[in-house]
Amino acid sequence: MQFKKTGVLISFLFLLFTLTLSAQNKTTDFEKIKEKAAAENKNILLIFQGSDWCAPCMKLEKEIWSSDEFKTYAADHLVVYKADFPRKKENQPDSEQVKFNKQLAEKYNSKGFFPFVAVLDKTGKILGETGYKKLSPKEYIEHLVSISKR
Repeated sequence: MQFKKTGVLISFLFLLFTLTLSAQNKTTDFEKIKEKAAAENKNILLIFQGSDWCAPCMKLEKEIWSSDEFKTYAADHLVVYKADFPRKKENQPDSEQVKFNKQLAEKYNSKGFFPFVAVLDKTGKILGETGYKKLSPKEYIEHLVSISKR
């Protein structure tokens, strides 16, 4: 019986964690992202990706963004926003989210590169830009830090 309760608790905590993560990426107000970054004294990591068609985007997700090392670093140093541009109909966000992501792309990714990763300060000024690189999570974090200081 104890095992069953523990399993239910773990499942609940996992669901809560998953919902919290997905809620962090649902916004249509860049001012709120900047306010959060300012309040927490963090830079913004703005990721433009095609989650269901862009192979390098999927590699970044699997190799870097999903790694425990990156998640730990990001929690302490970054406000992360993924502007996703999926192609499959079933993966499309709601129309307001699509509009918001397009507005971000017009300002920060006008050339339409995927993946495109921008490190912004808390005011939205670009500090550095990058994309997919075949690096470990630790190396990618070091790369993000280095392009933020240029």
